[in-house]
Amino acid sequence: MTQVTDHGGGVRSLRVPIPDNPLGHTLVYVVDTDSGPVLIDTGWDDPESWDTLAEGLTACGTSAAEIHGVVITHHHPDHHGLSGRVREASGAWIAMHAADTAVVRRTREARPERWFSYMTAKLTAAGAPEEHLAPLRQPRHRTLPGLSPALPDRDIVPGELLPLPGRRLRAIWTPGHTPGHVCLHLEEDHPARLPGRGRLFSGDHLLPEITPHIGLYEDPEDTTVTDPLGDYLDSLERVGRLAPAEVLPAHQHSFSDAAARVRELLTHHESRLTDLLALLAEPLTPWQLAERMEWNRPWSEIPYGSRTIAVSEAEAHLRRLVKLGRAEAVPGSEPVTYVAV
Repeated sequence: MTQVTDHGGGVRSLRVPIPDNPLGHTLVYVVDTDSGPVLIDTGWDDPESWDTLAEGLTACGTSAAEIHGVVITHHHPDHHGLSGRVREASGAWIAMHAADTAVVRRTREARPERWFSYMTAKLTAAGAPEEHLAPLRQPRHRTLPGLSPALPDRDIVPGELLPLPGRRLRAIWTPGHTPGHVCLHLEEDHPARLPGRGRLFSGDHLLPEITPHIGLYEDPEDTTVTDPLGDYLDSLERVGRLAPAEVLPAHQHSFSDAAARVRELLTHHESRLTDLLALLAEPLTPWQLAERMEWNRPWSEIPYGSRTIAVSEAEAHLRRLVKLGRAEAVPGSEPVTYVAV
């Protein structure tokens, strides 16, 4: 049964399932405007997800054919996956930050083999063992989710109001989880008169109980040395200063006191960086560091795909420590090891 939540003030959310994923679902928001309903995110491109979205829109008194526009917080397939189907059904525009649109464009142009060779090279450089690399080298037909995402046709410009007649929805650029992640600040009185400044659609940037994944920005064609964790921490502080009355995230549930949650996440990452410096008393590769980091389960119980994600997160923290001058690469090591300074 489709779960629809009315948040008041012409905003509802639909729980759109993510197949075979512990997150369970994406919260897709339906925002009423004078030109028709607008979606914030769309959910995973899967038949069950599409059916759930369609049923939810019917329960809201509308349909996919009546959608006026689609605003995407970031390019990941559990957010952007169904955007193309919505546009086909309605002619709706799709808006995304230019940095994530660039990722979408390059993803559409890259063959799956390019992604597998890229990941093999990255994991080899990170010190991954052969048993982890072997499946990436297998010569068989392979696909990855999200390799044919819809190309957005409008840019979300940070700081500007989106073109939603009758609403005041302002884009806040919050890179970290992806290079073009945006939060969306609904600059209107809270329908229940909660204290604070409007409501914030936070995507994956600010979640009530989960620490969002912050890994390296994965893009085979972009060799820029980025600092995703630094981007994320800066973005967190920016969102904390907004002081919204309520946060409407893309997973879990709505919550208040964004500033307190921001403080928790800042403290978490500072503590994690401190813990990593202790581990780096001896030279370690990113893979060895990931093995020793504290996760929600022992490393031996972490499945294959999640290990790849964990290594990317370890690398993002390493890159932050190097940028801060608190760690450095050991000259001549291969694969490269890092040590605390």
